[in-house]
Amino acid sequence: MFIPTRAAGLDALDEFVPRAGRDYARDRNADLGASRTNVSGLSPYVRHRLVTEHEVVAAVLDRHSLSAAEKFVQEVFWRTYWKGWLEQNPEVWRRYRRDVDGFATGTLPTGYDDAVHGRTGIDAMDAWARELIDTGYLHNHTRMWFASIWVFTLGMPWQLGADFFHRHLLDGDAASNTLSWRWVAGLQTAGKTYLASASNIARYTDGRFSPTGLATTARALVEEPLPPRTPIASDDVVGTIGERIGLLLHEEDLEASSLLAEHPQLTAPVATAVAADPGARSPFAVSDLVAAFTATAVDDAAERTLDTGGRSAQVLADTLPSTVLRWAESEQLDTVVVPYAPVGPVHERLGALRAALAAEGVGLVTVRRRWDSAAWPSASRGFFPFRERIPALVRQLVVG
Repeated sequence: MFIPTRAAGLDALDEFVPRAGRDYARDRNADLGASRTNVSGLSPYVRHRLVTEHEVVAAVLDRHSLSAAEKFVQEVFWRTYWKGWLEQNPEVWRRYRRDVDGFATGTLPTGYDDAVHGRTGIDAMDAWARELIDTGYLHNHTRMWFASIWVFTLGMPWQLGADFFHRHLLDGDAASNTLSWRWVAGLQTAGKTYLASASNIARYTDGRFSPTGLATTARALVEEPLPPRTPIASDDVVGTIGERIGLLLHEEDLEASSLLAEHPQLTAPVATAVAADPGARSPFAVSDLVAAFTATAVDDAAERTLDTGGRSAQVLADTLPSTVLRWAESEQLDTVVVPYAPVGPVHERLGALRAALAAEGVGLVTVRRRWDSAAWPSASRGFFPFRERIPALVRQLVVG
């Protein structure tokens, strides 16, 4: 369904743009099966920034007014909002990781194996599980139904459901996946749950599914209070830039040209490389589809990312600090520049890398995109206050 290259992502964007206005607003919630012309299908590309949020919104607003394309533009900003919120509340991610690690080394709940292999006996749930495994994708509305049935009908831990999605979704990222599951379970907006119903499922699947036996009540889950939020750092570039710069891309951001254009002081890397580790999403096995999509996206980014000598980027064999250090030493680098990675597995990886490079006298500099710097600070509360900021953000980031 998804060809993991920037060119394919731009083609998908061009194809979708005519439908991004009122057609999308009217039809977006329907899941009518594999042929999904009512949604964009851009999320795997945006998730890896093969195509950027700025490019998507700019292309849509070049064809439609903001009022006509409001619903679609809001969906793009939802992903930005989730990232900004988790950036300010990293303890949520740390707790989630600890919980999943605990399940991986302990005993899994009864019914888990049946749920992840499409054997619950709930026809819709089983079809969706198989679709996720086979395609690496589920319609957004279907993800909400699935999560609700998982938590409230099957009574299984939300963390394991979020992990199942994260291991199989081509567009799965730490923020939008984790926080969407928390929202369904009543944790993200305290006390507010999402309860799937057979009538709603039947309506938006055009009668393909109308499952029986679903929970009719949804008691919100509870958790220990979170610590105070962490303010967004004001600096877009963190670290000291040396004389011999190497650019290292990762799976959170695979589009170097626009990133470097925002920071002209970094536009002359003497070496470039790309490294990814999709398996770090989970202690359980990550799907072959996710691994293959990421590997091909990395190869595509390597071909497009040239150093000052015109060489394509080197694809590193793994993401171990020792591997990155060998690359840096072979190119005689004093600075490795990486796109800023939001809270999640890559962020964790870069923390370990920074210490290893510093021990050998090589600096690690993180570079944050203007899009994130402008939008993330507004994600300190719920989405609705953030939504009020979207027109101003559009003027600042796209129109202005």
